[in-house]
Amino acid sequence: MLDYVYLNQPQGDFEIGQLIDRIYLNAIGWRAIRARRVLLKRLLREEVERNRARGEITRLLDVAAGPGRYLQELLQNCEPERGDLRILGRDLATAGLEQGAQQARLAGLQHISYEQGDAFSPAPTQSKLGGPANIIVVSGLYELLRDDALIQRSLATLYQMLAPGGTIYFTTQTHHPQLEFIANVLPNRDGQPWIMKCRSTAQLEGWASSAGFSQLQSQAETVGLFSVTTGRKI
Repeated sequence: MLDYVYLNQPQGDFEIGQLIDRIYLNAIGWRAIRARRVLLKRLLREEVERNRARGEITRLLDVAAGPGRYLQELLQNCEPERGDLRILGRDLATAGLEQGAQQARLAGLQHISYEQGDAFSPAPTQSKLGGPANIIVVSGLYELLRDDALIQRSLATLYQMLAPGGTIYFTTQTHHPQLEFIANVLPNRDGQPWIMKCRSTAQLEGWASSAGFSQLQSQAETVGLFSVTTGRKI
């Protein structure tokens, strides 16, 4: 569903069907998710360029990527023929991974791969990326979790997994005007009501600091429902 939201191309029978779909895609939550993706892609591209300036290969892991369309767009925008940006998308759901892998093959992208994996028990990345990840992305996951302790354990685990000098990027949903509506109408990937929990950016920054990350910085996307936080492993 989120891949459909990212595409943002109304479908439906006749003009009325497309109009209804356009109204759906223009909901504030979907606009914020698309804006979040724009911000995340910009920050990641800047990180890739910083690594290039230092002569370093970028090894990027997204722990809950789904089809990872934004990862493919990032690779396409970063001169993929140079071969110094390697991307691994993981997810528990195989359908999204298969979709992403097929899209990458059709686009001729050679430096992005997909594999099934648990975001909360991540395996080493050496076999796919040629070394430990120096960028780890957690996008759209923590806001789906109601267990604060699970997020804190995740940040601690990812800190240990990240290469020294590397950077984590994670998203936080700070508020949402339609939480009750979403919980009553939309299911999550398990078919259960999609109940999300909003948290402050300061709270997530505090957990990341306790996990060991430093130089923490957060930016809000243009709609104002999400933030993207970066933290470094020094």
